[in-house]
Amino acid sequence: MKRRSFIQHSAVISLGFIGLSRCVSDKSLTTEMFRYGPLKKDSASYLDLPEGFSYKIISKAGRKMEDGFILPGAADGMAAFASSNGKVILIRNHELSPGSKKGPFGENNELLSNLNKSDLYDYGYGKSPAMGGTTSLVYNEVTQQVELEYLSLAGTTRNCAGGPTPWGSWISCEENVSSKSEDREQAHGYNFEVAASESISLAPPLPLKAMGRFNHEAVCVDPKTSIVYQTEDRGDSLIYRFIPNTKNKLSDGGRLQVLCFTSQKRMDTRNWSGRNVEIGIAYDIEWKDIDHVESPEEDLRLRGFEELGAAKFARGEGMWFGNNELFFACTNGGPDELGQVFKYVPSQSEGTVQETNAPGKLYLFAESDNKNILKNCDNLTISPWGDVILCEDHKDAFIRGITPSGEIYTFGHNVGSKSEFAGATFSPSGKTLFVNIQGNGDTVAITGPWADRKDLSAQTG
Repeated sequence: MKRRSFIQHSAVISLGFIGLSRCVSDKSLTTEMFRYGPLKKDSASYLDLPEGFSYKIISKAGRKMEDGFILPGAADGMAAFASSNGKVILIRNHELSPGSKKGPFGENNELLSNLNKSDLYDYGYGKSPAMGGTTSLVYNEVTQQVELEYLSLAGTTRNCAGGPTPWGSWISCEENVSSKSEDREQAHGYNFEVAASESISLAPPLPLKAMGRFNHEAVCVDPKTSIVYQTEDRGDSLIYRFIPNTKNKLSDGGRLQVLCFTSQKRMDTRNWSGRNVEIGIAYDIEWKDIDHVESPEEDLRLRGFEELGAAKFARGEGMWFGNNELFFACTNGGPDELGQVFKYVPSQSEGTVQETNAPGKLYLFAESDNKNILKNCDNLTISPWGDVILCEDHKDAFIRGITPSGEIYTFGHNVGSKSEFAGATFSPSGKTLFVNIQGNGDTVAITGPWADRKDLSAQTG
């Protein structure tokens, strides 16, 4: 898709402008879009950003944290929370597997004995503990200093993404479905809840089993209903909805459901062989209960598709709830497998029997077949002013944005390594964009003149 058609199509449905479409000038075909101006070459050859913006590496894997453990590598999904004293609490996933040398316990697990077995979800019989989990840090936006950093969830596997809750916690997702074995004491493929805390606090490693056992990627929570939406990182993945029995308390269990198109059973949204889903069209959605959610055979997506007629997606990844709507990325969706972004607008009666009278709507918001526009979108977040911020997952990674009017633009470029971006999230104040550069093991804080953003609609017609 050329830039002109991409902008036209992605503008059809946007953050609060349903049915918006307009002509795009020929200038946009040859001029790259920059909401904050063109990228400036970084003298340190690390991260190119627009003029006026700066970055600071605030955390780096391998250092000893205040609790005595080692800051793990492979930082992935992340969210920022307000602390009681105006500072920021970041909770960050680490996508590590057993046997990794980048875990929190030292190269030879010499620090493992500093924890009780019950502190870890999977102790690995003391020989091969699961290395994934989360770390938390307290960041002072005024001084731009990390004041505290500690291990906040231990013994899980390949914690990829997740999502914040409205009640001040982070849901960390395992992108792994290992079964019990001679090396594994526990089955994996679950979500775990970690409270945002200003002091050293290790979360109880309690799997939220009612939310389903599958190759989890990300979640987002509707603040009005506490309903949790979930993505699955598989080439034939489903989108799930979890309706909790008790609002704001996921550990009390609930119902797991799968997303279905009312117009067609077993809709294939990937558009790999034919255009089954069109950009900008509102599709009515229904949700169907699925049983046996602990899925010892790891077959939820197969049963959901074949037996319930659920829709199929291409590697559901990043997900974020905005203003009465949510967005999620499918990393290799589209005819050229370069990525898609979907938008879901919940029913006014979401999660109740009345929602059939006015169902939720799903839109294909953006789909790229030009790698210079968007390639393999992964983690995403929504800025305080409504832009969708996308992390690309490939060896020449960019941070991209899509405005509320539908224009796509470039914001950052990783020129220091071949690592993906991950975990983009804004501070509660909106002053700082935090992002992880996963292969480096770095967490970066980006600041600058956010209010000086340009109206790209004037440039495109």
